[in-house]
Amino acid sequence: MTVKPRHGLTEQAADAAVDQACRMLRLPTIRTQFPELAEAAAREQMSYRAFLAELLIAECDDRARRRSERRIRAAGFPREKSLRAFDFDANPNIDPAVIHTLATCDWVKKGLPLCLIGDSGTGKSHLLIALGTEAAMAGYRVRYTLATKLVNELVEAADDKQLSKTIARYGRVDLLCVDELGYMELDRRGAELLFQVLTEREEKASVAIASNESFSGWTKTFTDPRLCAAIVDRLTFGGNIIETGTDSYRLAQTRAAQQA
Repeated sequence: MTVKPRHGLTEQAADAAVDQACRMLRLPTIRTQFPELAEAAAREQMSYRAFLAELLIAECDDRARRRSERRIRAAGFPREKSLRAFDFDANPNIDPAVIHTLATCDWVKKGLPLCLIGDSGTGKSHLLIALGTEAAMAGYRVRYTLATKLVNELVEAADDKQLSKTIARYGRVDLLCVDELGYMELDRRGAELLFQVLTEREEKASVAIASNESFSGWTKTFTDPRLCAAIVDRLTFGGNIIETGTDSYRLAQTRAAQQA
């Protein structure tokens, strides 16, 4: 089918037709950027093909940006953190090359785990959120939660006979970020429910955790030694372990400000 070109349209009529067509076809970026891009095309004497390509690229880029923003919002991060804002000079324990390699998200693609271990204020949560954000921007489904919040949700789901649905929901995301693991002791039931979530994801989808306790101290969180060993095994097998050290960046900043 050959579409006959419309001759004799005034500039105003053409602009109105483009605006209406973009609304019907749901092309909001082209609709808003068309006047500016049309003027630039006229100045630079673009061909019709190049002008059309500019319009379509602008629409695709903006849609990709909006999808990334939706995935980041859906992840439930408590605050915005980025790798650009991380001060590697303040923590020499962390190798920038390793972190930037993780930012490529190849480990998420392979379903491998990540453990960030260190004292409070050493950058664990910052890196956890920043790497989770990188994964969301790369197109992966990400979910962030606190360890205690996750366990409480699982206990409530079990009481309401909704446990399988809840575990399946957490199993569907590509990367599950669990923060503050090790801050509070979990009873046996809570630890077993958390173990079920980890088992559901084992070797299929990634789990990233941040903990203030070394693995040897996890027996204070998971009081059953055998269950503790099984959880450590699932969170470390084939994955990356990053130790952020013991020197608090926040404490150092506070002391520096007081001295100043």
